[in-house]
Amino acid sequence: MTQTTNEQPTGRATGPIVPVLAFAGIVVAVMQTLLVPVIKDLPQLLSTTPSNATWVLTSTLLSGAVATPIMGRLGDLYGKRRMLIASLAVMVIGALVSAFTSTLIPMIAGRTLQGFAMGAIPLGIGLMRDMLPRERLGSAMALMSSSIGVGGGLALPAAALVAQHADWHALFYGAAGLGALSIVLTLLVVPESKVRAEGSFDTLGAFGLSAGLVLFLLPITKGSDWGWTSGTTLGLFAASAVILALWGIYELRTQAPLVDLRTTARPAVLFTNLASIMVGVSFYVVSLVLPQLLQLPKETGYGLGQSMVVAGLLVAPLGLTMMFTAPVYARLSAKYGPKTTLILGLLIIAIGYGAGLGLMSAPWQSLVISVVLGAGIGLAYSSLPALIVGAVPASETGAANGLNTLMRSIGTSVSSAVIGMVLANTANNVGGVEIPTMHGFRVSFLIATAAVAVGLLLALFLPKQRPASAHPQLRASSEEDANLERAEEMLRGFRGRVLDATGTPVARAKVTLIDRRGRQAGATLSAEDGSYALTVPTQGAYVLAARADGHAPLASSATHTGDDSPVELDLSLPGETVTA
Repeated sequence: MTQTTNEQPTGRATGPIVPVLAFAGIVVAVMQTLLVPVIKDLPQLLSTTPSNATWVLTSTLLSGAVATPIMGRLGDLYGKRRMLIASLAVMVIGALVSAFTSTLIPMIAGRTLQGFAMGAIPLGIGLMRDMLPRERLGSAMALMSSSIGVGGGLALPAAALVAQHADWHALFYGAAGLGALSIVLTLLVVPESKVRAEGSFDTLGAFGLSAGLVLFLLPITKGSDWGWTSGTTLGLFAASAVILALWGIYELRTQAPLVDLRTTARPAVLFTNLASIMVGVSFYVVSLVLPQLLQLPKETGYGLGQSMVVAGLLVAPLGLTMMFTAPVYARLSAKYGPKTTLILGLLIIAIGYGAGLGLMSAPWQSLVISVVLGAGIGLAYSSLPALIVGAVPASETGAANGLNTLMRSIGTSVSSAVIGMVLANTANNVGGVEIPTMHGFRVSFLIATAAVAVGLLLALFLPKQRPASAHPQLRASSEEDANLERAEEMLRGFRGRVLDATGTPVARAKVTLIDRRGRQAGATLSAEDGSYALTVPTQGAYVLAARADGHAPLASSATHTGDDSPVELDLSLPGETVTA
């Protein structure tokens, strides 16, 4: 087991840290949307079929889905700054691999490496949580979230401009340059957090999740070519089901899982995660359909004949509108609660896709669709962390939100694979070139509408929560802020102060809650006045372990009877100095 330290960086100006980490979020958004302007040309550029070209996008989303929990866990164990730099470095290598090739397999390999940049998001959030003072954390999280929308909105027209006036490989050189700049800024400005988790890395869990998802998505994209009832297609689906089932059993039984599935059984968590998959599916459909529709020549009878740059500008409001819905969500959630805002967001998405079925005949209509869908997706995505936080004890919010992020990533990966397959199999062959059809675009929008309908049905089953005005943790502008506020609320658990041998409060001491099976059930840092607060998942016997620099560690046994009042317990650390 690795030792846990609670030392925080001191003596460093925190001002530049937030914009530097937000810039990393922009780099991730650029990487994700890099090839959107050239989607329709990928089969010709790579000399392959449309169904194979789909994997240039799907591989990035898939590796991002797997990288999110992997890099988050590695950051907890070995240092978040170190893993943030590693994530960006892998992205730079992947961008350079893609920049030097025009063939399918090396391109997929490069794009898979680029997907690891997704790990920068949880790592950046973790660094903010570890380093920033409490009063700055909310605004910092809002900026980090906004950077993803801004990055996506600005990247589309910028990438289109580059692709239209230069060789398309220049897109990857640009991404590599942005990644290298982000690495340099991180090295210069962001100090390493010395907060460490205990345990080991779940290597088998990482391999199991990766294998299960690949075996699931591969037959989706190639099923039409192989035959949906062929032995290869059915065999891969069956292998995926077996591997994911065994992976789930293993994750439930291991002490330090890659993804903590124990919180999934609660109805509120289960239905929120299932709804998250549907929101993820609906999010990516518009990014795959509208750029192609806008750029197809008018001679097709349905193409809108726009340049790459204009198409990028017309779709860019999707990300920008998501950013502007954040303050709207805060007001609505404060008054009506996150369940209502999720339902409202899904209804707006349904309206956007439903209207889009009849609004495909003019460029300005694509702009309307982008704005409406951006507003709906922004509301839906903003609601998900608050729903999770409101459904689990504070000690489980990190694991629960990590699982929810994974579900959203799986939704976008499935969306990319399914829509790519639909467009490939409804395309017309004109002069040896596969051209997407209006029928394919409409089927794609119908699939998105169906996913939103399923999401709405799932959202209706969510337990009703009180508005944020009654639940302070739901007023937070981010899931991390919400975690801290929920920990302060303390309806059921332990609270007290950490003191030294003379009775003086000890600030920023690490207090860990351990259950009767020896598993960590929660952790926190003491405040400036030495106070701490931890919720308990269930009643029973626990051990509270406290440690701080300059003091020997302390372990104290305590029992919680399960009532709503917290157990008062001060922790007195021995005075002798301990060398880590």
